[in-house]
Amino acid sequence: MNENAVEGRNVVIEAFRSGKTVDKLYIQDGLKDYAISTILREAKKHGTYVNFVNKDRLDCMSETGKHQGVIAIVAAYEYASVEDILEKARQKGEPPFVFILDGIEDPHNLGAIIRTANLCGAHGVIIPKHRAVGLTAAVARASAGAINYTPVAKVTNINKTMKELKDAGMWFVCADMGGEKMYNIDLTGSIGLIIGNEGDGVSEGVKKSCDFIASIPMKGDIDSLNASVACGVLAYEIVRQRIAKGAKYEK
Repeated sequence: MNENAVEGRNVVIEAFRSGKTVDKLYIQDGLKDYAISTILREAKKHGTYVNFVNKDRLDCMSETGKHQGVIAIVAAYEYASVEDILEKARQKGEPPFVFILDGIEDPHNLGAIIRTANLCGAHGVIIPKHRAVGLTAAVARASAGAINYTPVAKVTNINKTMKELKDAGMWFVCADMGGEKMYNIDLTGSIGLIIGNEGDGVSEGVKKSCDFIASIPMKGDIDSLNASVACGVLAYEIVRQRIAKGAKYEK
């Protein structure tokens, strides 16, 4: 069970009202009463995705055995905004360098990616609200403290966010086996690096919104890298190109 879980109707209501960010909400299917209606109103107000599941699923998730049909997963850290990430780039006098994660579900992968973002000089990480892991304590541990220095924004729609950033002059590259070798693509300037889901990769809609599709040369007997490793390889190719072009390199 997630260590950031809170269980029970009143506890979940108070989590919302106290200003905590609820990443995911699980409600027993079929429940209809005043407390459940209140929780659903709070979820709608805060844009929280609701998962309706059966009682057996909640029983398996529960550590207290007293979930009362409701379990919420609360973020361990506060989220930034996309504007916060762009402002960080402006303050450093650098073209924005952003990671956008299309459905990363493993907290260890997300933590490792946040750590890489910090070390390679990226200005922040953007994740989707739905079907992705949020800022849990496990993510924080895997980031080795980088979560305290690297802003992470959570958005409802990755494609919409990409369009807004494109309008602001950003280019996007995603990792995919069928793309152009990363060494042959100009990855300098204002750029967003897209990393897809561990199993399915980058979704088709997001891939179509990308300006470049980059492949990582591989000569082994298997055909793919772990998502966080692929992110690191491509991120440091971007760093290499920036340095080669004479861009300053600061953490």
